[in-house]
Amino acid sequence: MKIIIGLGNPGKQYEGTRHNIGFHVIDELSNRLNIPLTQSKFNGMFGIGHIGTEKVMLLKPLTYMNLSGECIVPMMDYYEVNDDEIVVIYDDLDLQVGKLRLRQKGSAGGHNGIKSIIQHLGSQEFNRIRIGVDRPNNGMKVPDYVLSKFNENEKIEMIQAVKNSADACEDWFGKKFLDVMNTYNGA
Repeated sequence: MKIIIGLGNPGKQYEGTRHNIGFHVIDELSNRLNIPLTQSKFNGMFGIGHIGTEKVMLLKPLTYMNLSGECIVPMMDYYEVNDDEIVVIYDDLDLQVGKLRLRQKGSAGGHNGIKSIIQHLGSQEFNRIRIGVDRPNNGMKVPDYVLSKFNENEKIEMIQAVKNSADACEDWFGKKFLDVMNTYNGA
């Protein structure tokens, strides 16, 4: 089984915010793959389907961003999924709006959701898709910025970034993640 995990915060007040871009990719994949997120376990909302011979779970942790590992690691343990069989999708302040960066390992880079996953998993070696949301340039504090919504120009970039991220996830079903990285990095 492969698990595709989109990070975000639950609740109406967080919909459409920079921090919830991972949730948007899961919604896109849910629609494309006809895998509704109708199940819940370990404080996560998920759906399971089959893509060819591959069993796939789409997962949204509902723990709030800073506690994402509390949902993901028990889910991995329960379904006996290895570190290399997950991909985590999340926002990145150090990338230009809409740009993708795929990696197989790395530090949290200041992202609290990734810090939680690394802490609970005991490893930095898991696949990830980082989606650029840029940094605030008007003196806004980072927590306020990541919980703000995209402006109209950014929305166009982010719609394409969500599609590109979903495409990368679909490609992963039939390829090694390293090959997917080579195709989508910088998209």
